[in-house]
Amino acid sequence: MKTDDLREAYLEFFASKGCVRKPSDVLAPNDPTVLFTPAGMNQFKREFMGLGDPGFKRATTCQKCIRTGDIENVGKTPRHMTFFEMLGNFSFGDYFKREAIHWAWEFLVDTLKIDPKRLTFTVYLDDDEAFDIWHKEIGVPTDRITRMGEDDNFWPAGAPTQGPNGVCGPCSEIFYHGDGIEEVEIWNLVFTQYNRVGPGQLEPLPNKNIDTGMGLERAAAALQGVRSNFEIDVFAPIVDAAADVLGVDYAQARDTLDGVRIRRASDHARAITFCLHENIRPGPEKQGYVVRRLLRRAVLDAYQMGRREPFLYTLAPVVAESMRRGYPELVDSVPRVQHIIRDEEERFLRNLENGMRLLNDTFRKTKAAGSDVIAGDAAFDLLSTYGIPVEVTESLAADQNLRVDMPGVEAARTKFSAVSRGTTEAADVFATGPLDTLKEAYHKGSEFLGYTSTEAPATVIGILEQGQLAQSAEASQGGPPIVLVLDRTPFYGESGGQVGDVGTIRGDGFAFHVEDTKKDNDFFLHLGRVVEGKVAVGGHVTATVDVDRRQAIRRAHSATHLLHNALHKHLGKHAQQAGSKVEPDRLRFDFANPEAVGKERLEAIEKTVNALVMTGSAVSWTLMPIAEAKTLGAMALFGEKYPEIVRVVQMGDFSRELCGGTHLDNVGQVGFFKIVGEESVAAGTRRITALTGQAALDLVRQEEDVLAQLSATLRVPASQVPDRVAALLDEIKTLKKQAAQRKPDAGDKTSADDLLAAARSAGGATVVIAAVENATADELRVLIDGLRRKREQGLAVLLITAAEGKVQLVAGFSRDLVDKGQHAGNWLKKVAPVVGGGGGGRPELAQAGGKNPDQIPAALEQAWTVIQENLGG
Repeated sequence: MKTDDLREAYLEFFASKGCVRKPSDVLAPNDPTVLFTPAGMNQFKREFMGLGDPGFKRATTCQKCIRTGDIENVGKTPRHMTFFEMLGNFSFGDYFKREAIHWAWEFLVDTLKIDPKRLTFTVYLDDDEAFDIWHKEIGVPTDRITRMGEDDNFWPAGAPTQGPNGVCGPCSEIFYHGDGIEEVEIWNLVFTQYNRVGPGQLEPLPNKNIDTGMGLERAAAALQGVRSNFEIDVFAPIVDAAADVLGVDYAQARDTLDGVRIRRASDHARAITFCLHENIRPGPEKQGYVVRRLLRRAVLDAYQMGRREPFLYTLAPVVAESMRRGYPELVDSVPRVQHIIRDEEERFLRNLENGMRLLNDTFRKTKAAGSDVIAGDAAFDLLSTYGIPVEVTESLAADQNLRVDMPGVEAARTKFSAVSRGTTEAADVFATGPLDTLKEAYHKGSEFLGYTSTEAPATVIGILEQGQLAQSAEASQGGPPIVLVLDRTPFYGESGGQVGDVGTIRGDGFAFHVEDTKKDNDFFLHLGRVVEGKVAVGGHVTATVDVDRRQAIRRAHSATHLLHNALHKHLGKHAQQAGSKVEPDRLRFDFANPEAVGKERLEAIEKTVNALVMTGSAVSWTLMPIAEAKTLGAMALFGEKYPEIVRVVQMGDFSRELCGGTHLDNVGQVGFFKIVGEESVAAGTRRITALTGQAALDLVRQEEDVLAQLSATLRVPASQVPDRVAALLDEIKTLKKQAAQRKPDAGDKTSADDLLAAARSAGGATVVIAAVENATADELRVLIDGLRRKREQGLAVLLITAAEGKVQLVAGFSRDLVDKGQHAGNWLKKVAPVVGGGGGGRPELAQAGGKNPDQIPAALEQAWTVIQENLGG
């Protein structure tokens, strides 16, 4: 059976049993307890806890998952994967153990036609009920049912005696035995029927739940008779493509180290493609760190196979095509995904060359010191900075008769682990808070009235003070803000990039100033302070939004939709939104684009937005099923999770987007749109910052004033100011060049050649640290410019001079070192205090001052110590 057919058969089977077929959750859910979605049950956390009324008691899904706990085993074993699909059927206080077991048997034996003799089962040691259902009702022989302990057949593992407290239950696992294939667990049925309150103390839950998980790839491998997940029909093309681009015959390499590397690269290509589709991009922390780690590991595998060029990006279209039936939306993302992967590959390959040089330098220094142990922090730095896994360092070190201090590695990893930890304990998954308690009484949360009203009567249903529910709150001076929860509100809660509303809430004898509004757990949280009287739960109030601020926010939010339209027109459909921030008359808009948007295109984009504004087209919105909205062409954000019924905002005949924000009545109310910045925020992602309305007009007036002042100062008409400034800059450049090239007076000046002659080396860079006599700060800068012309790459400079009891320090780096993270201002911040001063500046050039000339020798020593640490040598 094809993998796609298996996925559909499962979902259709459980839909026939009354389970609502729900879409997969996103890979990076809005859940602080996990980095990535690890299982199908994660999106039903609230349903399992009995909070709210979802409108269904049974569900079935095929969930996209990412787990990184066993990442080192990917490619080495037949089953370990980073990205995988989890089929699941769930019950929230509805059907239970008997139905779950009978339906599992029915699906495997009757629907999939699996020979029952190929199946074995496990149950929890004390779960006689499950044992009897399998044996007495289904008819499974007792020799094919094994009772297992709490470490194997209880969720969470070991919960009865080891904890944590909370929801838990026994499970029953189903194994498949194929010809010549080791047994594989294909399905786990979890019966969450207890609440653990202490060691060995399991209290029955009033509402028992079912949580099952079948690994799609594992089940497909069993049905297709192949020995590993990497050989199933949707994975084999990726493996073949990886082997082809790496120039390896996979059939011959399958059981070698190269085979492991090819499988690992194929797995990582799948995970990375899905992550990038959902705008989870390579970065230094959280999910982005995981994506970067996966990509770098795959590139390093290829590097060790002799590949020195990017290759992983070529697998993205293969992934999209092999997964097309289940995830057709992947195909449109391929160009954007490929660009991001290739850009990251190219940068890492440059970094990897440096890393390998540093590794060899580390080997040399270790031997020179008479040691045979590579320091743990050095080995971990090679991983975190250059992407070289510790086991690779170990292997290469062994070739040099060296070993790695693994306890030291673990100590360094512990300091760094927060950014890469992607798992959570069950107690965290089912953690409850004050809003959950409130939700038990108010299942539907707060009713939002803000689309049509800015003032409304309401009732206080909750007060949160210092994170705890309270019955009342009084006016006080200082202290943290408190939270009011209303049954209905016109205040917009921060979401979708739009900031929350501010305003006032007034009742009988009290006033509450709303400083911000958030949204959580279907409640709108009004953060602020009681400025008069006393507010109590049950009090009747009038909630009033700051109308002028709301209108400014509406202008900015509607402008983001117009900007999105203009980007598609001038850059192409690939310029999809990747994030936004909407504030009063100010917005920032992140979008996919491989390169900077030039001045002419920015002007054209701005002109298009203002042309749309001047149409005065009506803005309208309607609620509709998400499938209908997508059919109509409404734009949706990659990776965003939408409900079944969505709000579609339409502007004229040129924009239609899924959006929950507040908008204008017509686009003419934007007034004026002005782009003020364009920059890179990540590989393949650009950001435009813009102003609207009065803020945009104020900026234009300020710029006109500045131009008028320049015109008066330079004594030329405004139209000639640019030419006059350019001429002055050319004159300054010429003077600097002449100053740098002039010969110093006899012994009282220092030249760039003199400084280079005394230079030292650190981390492969040329380092110039010197005190220069009889020089001004300007002359130090000229000297640094001269040094950078002579050493365009790998140069670090810090010069110090003193005159009349004052010290001047100037530091600079060559562009390549700046690109690698060096920062002249940060360097000076660690040196200037030695001479009793401070300062800072740009990454490439910075200046500082001090007042203790007698400490210049100590400052020079400090400068050398700091740069050695920064450059790693």
